[in-house]
Amino acid sequence: QKEDIEVTLLPAGHCPGSVMFLFEGENGTVLYTGDFRLAKGEAARMELLHSGTRVKDIQSVYLDTTFCDPKFYHIPSREECLNGILELVRSWTSLSRYHVVWLNCKAAYGYEYLFINLSEELGIKVHVNKLDMFRNMPEILYHVTTDRHTQIHACRHPRDDDCFRGNRLPCGMTCQNGTPLHIISIKPSTMWFGERIK
Repeated sequence: QKEDIEVTLLPAGHCPGSVMFLFEGENGTVLYTGDFRLAKGEAARMELLHSGTRVKDIQSVYLDTTFCDPKFYHIPSREECLNGILELVRSWTSLSRYHVVWLNCKAAYGYEYLFINLSEELGIKVHVNKLDMFRNMPEILYHVTTDRHTQIHACRHPRDDDCFRGNRLPCGMTCQNGTPLHIISIKPSTMWFGERIK
């Protein structure tokens, strides 16, 4: 049996290029998504979810998502998380230019929002190993650098944790101008919220 189906890709907000699929056909409308990150009211602003002045009638929603689990009953908003990290990074980096932060990011993509906002708010570029993966995201290129002489690092090494325990950054830096660095590690991870009891 043949049926014409219209497939619309909607931004999922999870990481660059992440999408939700809206399938529309004679037998109804289905929304399918993996992990997504939408702020309250964001879906209401997606024109493609609307038909005229009303929201499209969606018969089924399929969620293939890490956080569709009761233990993740509360995940703070992206803004709350950013403000907490911003406060910590600002207070640490303002102590001296030898106080640096390592953002222990486990995935290659998905932290662009954090990098951009930290850079804009603090005027400090984020050190990354390579710029190649950001070439198709020109809006972030101004906020990241391959210059290791910065106070915020998101550089990577196969043995990241060993580097940190040895009081050196994954890029190998241990000091600037002969002065030892004071390093704190921040691990931006949603998984943490599923491990909390309260």
